[in-house]
Amino acid sequence: MADDKDVLRDVWFGRIPTCFALYQDEVTEKEAEPFYLLLPRVSYLTLVTDKVKKHFLKAVKPEDVEEMWFEYEGTPLKWHYPIGVLFDLHALNTALPWSITVHFKNFPERDLLHCLSNSVIEAHFMSCIKEADALKHKSQVINDMQKKDHKQLWMGLQNDKFDQFWAMNRKLMEYPTEEGGFRYIPFRIYQTMSDRPFIQKLFRPASPEGHTHTLGDLLKEMYPAAIAHDGDAKKYQVLIQGIEPLLETPLQWLSEHLSHPDNFLHVCILPVPTD
Repeated sequence: MADDKDVLRDVWFGRIPTCFALYQDEVTEKEAEPFYLLLPRVSYLTLVTDKVKKHFLKAVKPEDVEEMWFEYEGTPLKWHYPIGVLFDLHALNTALPWSITVHFKNFPERDLLHCLSNSVIEAHFMSCIKEADALKHKSQVINDMQKKDHKQLWMGLQNDKFDQFWAMNRKLMEYPTEEGGFRYIPFRIYQTMSDRPFIQKLFRPASPEGHTHTLGDLLKEMYPAAIAHDGDAKKYQVLIQGIEPLLETPLQWLSEHLSHPDNFLHVCILPVPTD
């Protein structure tokens, strides 16, 4: 992969100022002060909220504690989506800090998967990486790694260690020079306007004729409404890692540099706010 380490570091160390508040109906012992954290965009909510849990447990009766979960303005937040994706989908155009409500009761079974330990997050994370490598390299790179290499990927994410993670993830971003890119680009397109979780299909980084595919090419095929204009006005924002890349940006470059640690390029499509 192209050695653009500054971009990789900027993506890794992206943070979202967040204010956690306990759901008012669950306060039973004493008033709980809000708790503030800088959340890493590339991680998962349930992986970085031990301090939040410890802080609010003091205000809840032990017998009332079930499974901790989070919501934003009435929407339960899916822990298996990266934090940055959750923020871009639900809270991008709100004032910071991001206000998240904490719950310990009434787990929304229909909306969320259970996550009772970090091993659940690890299993999900490794499953995504394996799926991404199946698309990129027919699983050859991940299968050539040893178990300790897989563990290094996970520990790098869990402990927020950029160098530890990228020392191993670098192998997943390489490809033979003559091929010019991955077999297929691992991507997921999210829309707040849809009941569908996301769009995910096969898409190559270049055409059979050698044309380099761009973000615009991907959207034209997968979600053409995202790049349509209403007169001179743009109807949708297309966000990757909280920014709007140019539609002319090569998809291969985006996959190498703006993918989340799960090796997927997460693309969020939002209606442009109207005054």
